[in-house]
Amino acid sequence: MPFYQKLGKIPHKRHTTFKKEDGGLHYEQLFGTEGFSGMSSLLYHLQRPTMVKDVKQVADLNPKAAVGHNITSRMLQGFKVPQKEDYLDSRISVLFNNDVHISLAAPTKSQTEYFYKNADADEMIFVHRGTGTLKTLMGNLRFGYGDYLVIPRGMIYQIHFDDADNRLFILDSYQPIYTPKRYRNYFGQLLEHSPFCERDMRGPEELEVNDEKGEFIIKTKKEGILHDVTYTSHPFDVVGWDGFNYPYAFITM
Repeated sequence: MPFYQKLGKIPHKRHTTFKKEDGGLHYEQLFGTEGFSGMSSLLYHLQRPTMVKDVKQVADLNPKAAVGHNITSRMLQGFKVPQKEDYLDSRISVLFNNDVHISLAAPTKSQTEYFYKNADADEMIFVHRGTGTLKTLMGNLRFGYGDYLVIPRGMIYQIHFDDADNRLFILDSYQPIYTPKRYRNYFGQLLEHSPFCERDMRGPEELEVNDEKGEFIIKTKKEGILHDVTYTSHPFDVVGWDGFNYPYAFITM
């Protein structure tokens, strides 16, 4: 369960006028995963985050079962998943049900031509091999071997790898990813018998603020369908944010 964090410039009170240096106004966005009842953060954009120019359907990403009714024991040889250049193309579903999809991936190139948003599920990515930077509209986060990256649903992001040797274990959770109740007290603090604690978690470390207009493709998965959504401003235009809903890394070793 994440704890309160803030990064960048924010107004002293929420839902109030927050002016830019040129006298214009920042645009406040409430970013949550369960409406007004779950974890949320307030983000402050340079441009309206709703400026969409075009939407196109690209592909059906819903996995299909190889065997409908199976009791045969099988070995999943994950490290034999072939390498592919593109991050999304490299993701191969190996197990799934109504609650979770498990994929393996071995991408060799960074995302630079597009951004990605999973509007269906929280993602947890375990880094078997590789190092790099998770870039999101809420800031950048370095990662390496043994890190778990937790990316809330609806988060726009790119992954930039340091080299071509990468292996990822990816979990799509259709329920929000929280720490188990048995490991936290009434206030959300992790208890002494928890296998991990707040020291093991790292939030975004720096904001990369881009005040650009043009055409920016956000590949968005919604109800299992991948769409190319073209924004007219750069999605990483957040000057500041605070709250409890954000991408983070944690390590248990």
